[in-house]
Amino acid sequence: MGRRDEVKNAYRALGGEATFYDGMITCSTLPGKAVCRLVWGMGKEENQAYLEKALSGIPEGFSGTLLEVPVGTGVLTMPVYRTLPRADVTCLDYSPDMMERARRRAPDNVRLVRGDVGALPFADGSFDIVLSLNGFHAFPDKEAAYGETYRVLRPGGTFCGCFYIKGEDRRTDWFVDKLYTPKGFFTPPYETAESLWRRLEEMYARVSLATVKAMACFACVKGERR
Repeated sequence: MGRRDEVKNAYRALGGEATFYDGMITCSTLPGKAVCRLVWGMGKEENQAYLEKALSGIPEGFSGTLLEVPVGTGVLTMPVYRTLPRADVTCLDYSPDMMERARRRAPDNVRLVRGDVGALPFADGSFDIVLSLNGFHAFPDKEAAYGETYRVLRPGGTFCGCFYIKGEDRRTDWFVDKLYTPKGFFTPPYETAESLWRRLEEMYARVSLATVKAMACFACVKGERR
């Protein structure tokens, strides 16, 4: 099964248990589609495109160690992990409510851990892949989050994911400034495409970065120890 089909299956698997959050990040329910179009300027194709790019750092048949932070409700990734039964997957989130929803979707190769991305409870170089979907725009201590995700990634490993960046879509920036930030859903400061590129280039040996509307999608390889 290709990555495109895995993402589509995440939509279809929602059924009647979809929350507003699930519908919004998958653009799969009527309220979710409305938010995607109004706030993010995305239809289903654009939504799927950025998720595919964000997940591109996970190879087909992956069988190593992977950390996902934050896992949220697991709606996007649990169907992917089901296709990787030999992978050792750890999913971390700070919210007990999100983790409980993710737990109900998790296959046997996934363990869930409650924790803070700014102080990850793992040893240096513990993971082959660190995945972060829609997290960094919400993390309150972004410097700690960048440092910790780098620390727990092994040399030669891949850091991949996606998050909101400012300066790409004026309408999205307006909603983030007037609604998402005051409500505490997102936490400034926010990266731009240029600032994110510079940051990742300074930290990682190889960087791939693309934008879909106001979402940055990246896959970075950590340099080997010298």
